[in-house]
Amino acid sequence: MYSKEQVVALQKRTKELIEANHTEKAFEIIEQLRDILRFHEYRYYVLNDPLISDAEYDQLYKLLEKIEHSHPELITTTSPTQRVGSSLNAAFKTVPHLVPMLSLENSYNADDLIDWDRKAREVAKKDELEYCIEPKFDGASISLIYENDHLVRGATRGNGVEGDDVTTNMKQVRSIPLHAAFSEYGVHTVEIRGEVMMSKKAFKAFNEQLAEQNLPPLANPRNAASGSLRMKDPKEVARRRLEAFLYNISYHTTTGEAVDKKKDALLHTHAGNLQMLWNVGFRSPMNEMKVVKGIQAVIDYCNEYESKRDDLPFEIDGMVIKVNDLALQDAMGMTTHHPRWAIAYKFKARQATSKLRNVEFQVGRTGSITPVAKIDPVFIGGVTVGSISLFNEDVIKEKDLMIGDTVLVERAGDVIPYIVKSLAEVRDGSETNIQFPTKCPACESELYREEGEAVWRCVNIECPAQVVERMIHFVSKDAMDIRSFGEANIRKFYELGLLKDIPGIYQLDCTRIGSLPGFGKKSIDNIQAAIEASKQQTLNRLIFALGIRYVGETTAKVLANTVDHLLDLKNYSEEQLQSLEDIGVKVAKSIHTFFSNEQNIEMLHQLESLGVQMNNTKRTAPVAGGLSGQTFLFTGTLNKLKRTQAEEMVEQQGGKLLGSVSSKLNYLVVGEDAGSKLEKAKKINTVKIISEDEFLQLIGG
Repeated sequence: MYSKEQVVALQKRTKELIEANHTEKAFEIIEQLRDILRFHEYRYYVLNDPLISDAEYDQLYKLLEKIEHSHPELITTTSPTQRVGSSLNAAFKTVPHLVPMLSLENSYNADDLIDWDRKAREVAKKDELEYCIEPKFDGASISLIYENDHLVRGATRGNGVEGDDVTTNMKQVRSIPLHAAFSEYGVHTVEIRGEVMMSKKAFKAFNEQLAEQNLPPLANPRNAASGSLRMKDPKEVARRRLEAFLYNISYHTTTGEAVDKKKDALLHTHAGNLQMLWNVGFRSPMNEMKVVKGIQAVIDYCNEYESKRDDLPFEIDGMVIKVNDLALQDAMGMTTHHPRWAIAYKFKARQATSKLRNVEFQVGRTGSITPVAKIDPVFIGGVTVGSISLFNEDVIKEKDLMIGDTVLVERAGDVIPYIVKSLAEVRDGSETNIQFPTKCPACESELYREEGEAVWRCVNIECPAQVVERMIHFVSKDAMDIRSFGEANIRKFYELGLLKDIPGIYQLDCTRIGSLPGFGKKSIDNIQAAIEASKQQTLNRLIFALGIRYVGETTAKVLANTVDHLLDLKNYSEEQLQSLEDIGVKVAKSIHTFFSNEQNIEMLHQLESLGVQMNNTKRTAPVAGGLSGQTFLFTGTLNKLKRTQAEEMVEQQGGKLLGSVSSKLNYLVVGEDAGSKLEKAKKINTVKIISEDEFLQLIGG
């Protein structure tokens, strides 16, 4: 971006201005000062090679602020002082991307890459392809739009089609220039894709600051970056010292003016685009990327990078391989899910060893007892892990775990931590067996284990641990959706004796709550309003909120559509329940048991007397629509629709929703990160597996 001569001249002028520190001749020096500040931001945030100290930078910055304050007519939108907004953002509006942000297909080994290369060559009709390889940064995806060389908008990825407008917060990221000379390359409007990140060093320093203030640390750099983008105070965003890597130009228009051939050539390859981004001041992966021919060279570079990922200043979770020729990319096109010209290579899951110090036993809302391993905290893939679920007693036995064991810990998919195995060969005799309790840790009732199940349960319906978990589930978003309540408040109110059961939610003593620290009038008003609104929730939400074992959202809808009033279900036998759509023996028995329990019936009577709606006001008759007689199930993450929206579309057109994969299922709609349901559906020939876009076509748009 800067020649050697420019660097020398700017550094010399920097020293002169620091020594002078005056506001005379403002008109003459203000643009020089801005250029110097931009230069040092570039050295610090893009090249990671500062030439002056933070104090010296601050001195120059304050000088510019002083000049602009004295001469407000000289302030420009691209001045370094205009990064931080003067007010808080109450909300973020949704804005469309110029080009949808598609996900990439994933690969996990060399065989996957070889297979993808074969398909890519077939589509491209080439014997060999040239690829550009770069790190897959583990941050928060962003989209930036520049017009006439000025940053005009920054947005989050959102659902891939549209995202949140976070322009003000984007301006706090110093490696994102407010002005970039795209016009030198004949570009008028450009949309750039990238990743906002927090370096390992910045993440550690920020967590140390939080610890000094007795505040909880952030979980990992990725979450820290993602959460920062939606913070209301841009000054707080600036405090987090975020950085951005820009790695793709998704759209551009030209000015129509003649451009130097060398510069124009950069617009025709992906590597050239990265070079142009670097030239105009962005932190593109120029130093990390490599252009190669053939898939074996790709595999070699991926292996090389995986071996040094821990030494990098940023978290990465793989590599991205792209066809380098942009015209060829366009010709190859894309599927409904991902481009055919790019693929992500995911590194192996992170592993580390630690000591198993203890096992605690937690009680869930259905009485299930879950053993949780407490290990010496260990940093794995950007996250400090200290607690790991062991699921049930059988897992402890299968893995031969003992207190004091050295254990191998892994983050599955770089997300969920679990214990792979114990290293029995390094035991020294001090280890002790893990004793699974015979009585509930919370209420000391006898534990029971049903035949054919792996889980031990406390069946005492008044068990305090279960009561709390049931209340947490009851108020949750997909249940009664009592906002402003939440898990922390329920636990606090329960411990203080202000809340003892689900009906108590509708009998809260708000006067007493108002006397607690942190609960002002507005907080109390919000809680009361949310509680009152929940009384009118639909019957299927109430059924789901009751936390009946095996009854998910889909089964709750089936039950709600069966009765006129919730208490009608107490008159249904197990056989009658089994006759309902998608309800088997196990589910029917659980529902029958719940509605045969007098304590549960008394609780429902209490809720109704407190104003909770139990009539099925939205009971639907069979709909004669385009999907009449067809059954659907959704799995994975949908990009264009919320799960509830998609399910409503099915029902509105006469289709039915199932809760599991079986021979009764007609369509399995697959989103991103689909799991076991997809694998099971592949084994049933009658199940049609379709994408979200195919589903939208099926229902007519």
